[in-house]
Amino acid sequence: MFGFLVGEALRDVRRAGRVAVSAVMLITLSLGAAGAFWLASTNLGRAVSEWRRHARIIVYLKREPPASEIPNLVRLALAVPGVGSVRYVGKAEALADLKKILGKDADVAEQLPSNPLPASIEITPAGAAATPDGVRLLIERLAALPEVEEVEGGLEWIERLAHWQRLLAVIGLGVGAVLALAAILTVTTATTLVLHARRQETEIMRLVGAPEVAIRLPLLLQGMIQGLLGAVLALLVLRTAHHVAAPWLEPLTNLTIGLPRLEFLTPAGMLTLVLAGAGLGGLGGWLTRGRRGAV
Repeated sequence: MFGFLVGEALRDVRRAGRVAVSAVMLITLSLGAAGAFWLASTNLGRAVSEWRRHARIIVYLKREPPASEIPNLVRLALAVPGVGSVRYVGKAEALADLKKILGKDADVAEQLPSNPLPASIEITPAGAAATPDGVRLLIERLAALPEVEEVEGGLEWIERLAHWQRLLAVIGLGVGAVLALAAILTVTTATTLVLHARRQETEIMRLVGAPEVAIRLPLLLQGMIQGLLGAVLALLVLRTAHHVAAPWLEPLTNLTIGLPRLEFLTPAGMLTLVLAGAGLGGLGGWLTRGRRGAV
């Protein structure tokens, strides 16, 4: 029975001809656009998570404490609410880090009469405190410590990156929704054409007692087949575009947002696109069935 229904649906797709092809193309466009924005948003989200994980607050000290006081200073910083981890950086270590950054120009630092860099504590915010408001509150608490000269750090620019990530997701959903609506209407049109072509055939089927599901289900399956074809084509286009564009874009993303590799959709994401395509096509077929029932 199911094989017969699928065969009827495939025959209906062929009957719809160019309109069916247009429906498949529109579903490909809608899922391709949504998938492209989804890819960009996902990779931007990875960059935001990575930067949040490496976010640091630098607490500069008024003086370099003796070695015996450092453990107590670290415990004092760890006791501040919102602090995840603490690392003490002495003046000598800070100067060594500066020389590494300067590279071949490190001789400039060696010509200084004395080490001007202050001792400091690198603070990693705890997970719940790694937000702009949480970091601002943490900076206020750390600045209140008696040994502290100055506190630097913030997550504002990371939050701006997260804002762009959310904006990309919203734009992708909007563009995908508009194209998906056009795809549903086209599937409905294609299925309606088949419905009219099969009008006499379906009337005969009813006269001989064929169940209503045998008459109507092929229309739904027809829409789902078009949706599945559109989804598979969209995935192929996205995979090809990612394969071609990623090697060109990765040096730029690595330099600007510290993202060395642009990932493709996960298996779950690809399955979601395929199911969305089947859903769009099925909805178009179902709407046609409803209009037919009304007639």
